[in-house]
Amino acid sequence: MKDFKLAICQNIATEDKEKNVEHALEMVAEAAQNGAEVVVLGEMFNCPYHNKFFVEFAEECPGPTTKKLAEAAKEHGIILIGGSIPERDGDKLYNTSFTFDSDGKLLGKHRKIHLFDIDIDGGVSFKESDTFSPGEKCTVFDTKFGKFGVLICFDIRFPEIFSKTAKMGAEMIFLPAAFNKSTGPDHWEISNRMRALDNQIFVCGAAPARNVGSSYESYANSRVCDPWGNVIAKGDESEMIVYCDIHGDEIEKIRRQLPLLKNRRPELY
Repeated sequence: MKDFKLAICQNIATEDKEKNVEHALEMVAEAAQNGAEVVVLGEMFNCPYHNKFFVEFAEECPGPTTKKLAEAAKEHGIILIGGSIPERDGDKLYNTSFTFDSDGKLLGKHRKIHLFDIDIDGGVSFKESDTFSPGEKCTVFDTKFGKFGVLICFDIRFPEIFSKTAKMGAEMIFLPAAFNKSTGPDHWEISNRMRALDNQIFVCGAAPARNVGSSYESYANSRVCDPWGNVIAKGDESEMIVYCDIHGDEIEKIRRQLPLLKNRRPELY
């Protein structure tokens, strides 16, 4: 994989969809002006994380949000991984991430495979499947820097889907995600680190900033991990842009020193 400069735009999503998109794209523009070649947004960057708003804010593709993402990618000459938005397709809704190249063309679309249905004692209770349908396929696509994969939030809980995406050639997996304050402190960073280490790839966990007082508060704390499992860039809970220089030759270097993938025995598991 080739070297590139990455930026994660960690914005707050309010109940005003147009303002959310406008503000996120202002952050994208700032990141590009500061030299970012790949820019990532968080899960539901244009929508509060709530089933009511998933329905209200849902749009088809192409639609208002995806058109603006494509225009921004072309204007700034970047690869733009558009976090995720509520996508409407016929009578179904999906939690979907759209990625555009520097010509504004759609590179890939990932629909969240594992829906967020949890009930934590004394913590968060949420049932994403009340609104969304699950995606049915892994997402890997070619870019000028190398092969990228995209998964979304709860997908990180399932090592098998990360392994399959990596086996499909993904050298870096981008994970728009909105972990919560119940599970985030214990599971967010370690999950990102372990999925990077397991597959000897780069992992970028891109979160929205924390909207204090909202019905669902994101844990935020975006992270970038290298193939050794080190955190090489991180954010906190506030609105911010997290920058990171990705050195692609680290993948081959680490796989040569610690040949985990070569020594897998899939016939046994």
